[in-house]
This record gives sequence, C-alpha cells and structure tokens, in this order.
Amino acid sequence: MGRSVSYPTGSVVAFRLLDDGEDDDVDWAYECLVDEVIDTTKAAFPSFERFEGWRGREDRILLRNAFADCGISTYCGLAAIWLAERDDARYWEADFYNPRTARARHWLGQVSGRFIDLFGELRLVGRFSNGEAIFERSRFACATGS
Repeated sequence: MGRSVSYPTGSVVAFRLLDDGEDDDVDWAYECLVDEVIDTTKAAFPSFERFEGWRGREDRILLRNAFADCGISTYCGLAAIWLAERDDARYWEADFYNPRTARARHWLGQVSGRFIDLFGELRLVGRFSNGEAIFERSRFACATGS
C-alpha cells in the first residue's frame, strides 16, 4: 500500500504544498505554516484556543475548542490542515453528561466550507489502488495565481 499524508478519519481537510522550491528550508516553511494556521484559524473561529497535542504519531493538534481539534500533518512536502471532532477522554466524559457529538458534527458541517477556502490550495482528486493520492490545484488557487 502506498503512503500518503495522514489526517484523522472523518476530518475536514485542506491540502497545500509545504515547499515550492529546492532552496526552501522545509523546517522554516513548516513553522511558518503552523503560525499561519494558528493565527488564521483563531481569527476566523474565535472559540479555538492554542493546544499542544497529538493524535497518534503523525497528526499534530494545534488548536482546540469545545467540539473540535484543528491540526496539521505532513508527508513529503504535502501538508494536510484538518478539523476533526475531538477524540479525547475529557470530551467523551463531558458528552456522557451533556451530549456534544451531534452539535460537534453540525458545527463542523457549518464551518467546513470556510475552512477549505482559508487553507485549501490543492484538492484530492482520487487514489490509485496502491494508495497514492492524486491532487489538482483548487479553483481558488488557480484564480489567484498561487
């Protein structure tokens, strides 16, 4: 099976290239993208707070609100910026007493289009049988010349 960038199952995902040239410092480009994701997401969705955490070994959580995690995952110069329903013990304990899952899914559905507009430069077209992903530039990225 081919390898591709990781992101949590069921998440809203925006894709973009981490580096555009051979001379770029990938670590610096990554840190700049992380800062951009944090600043832009907090401005667009004020309920998010900074959060340092991981989902598994590859999906880094940058921000969290009552319903969702916002994070980033990278692989071979491709970044997946994602929003996913929280999946931590405190969330599920709170859900037991005051159900949040339906509200979380509704909120994610409401903000998904705006989130993709904010961060999406590439669109996932499909996958080969070996798991390799195929992307194309999003219409927005083409229209702005990015």
